[in-house]
Amino acid sequence: MKNFSDFNIKVETTNFTGDKIKISRILNIPIVVHAFKLKDSIHFPNDCLHLQIEHKDEKHICFSGSKTLIDQIKKVPTESFPFKTTIVKEDERYKFT
Repeated sequence: MKNFSDFNIKVETTNFTGDKIKISRILNIPIVVHAFKLKDSIHFPNDCLHLQIEHKDEKHICFSGSKTLIDQIKKVPTESFPFKTTIVKEDERYKFT
């Protein structure tokens, strides 16, 4: 009989790690985006962006309902993660630069 360890099954982590940080605290500061998820909000599907970021060598999680950020990050090719960026507020909207 085989042991479970013989199957060489690797656990894939889908949870983001780190403390939550408000986007307002990282505006206009260079960050590294490692991954993202789109989750349903109370009212709309795929309306809440979850970001796994790194700032000052620490991982954090950010949340946003910004349509601009959602539209922009959906266009980033999977193989391009992680990437460096800065989130700025322009005309009352957040966007990656």
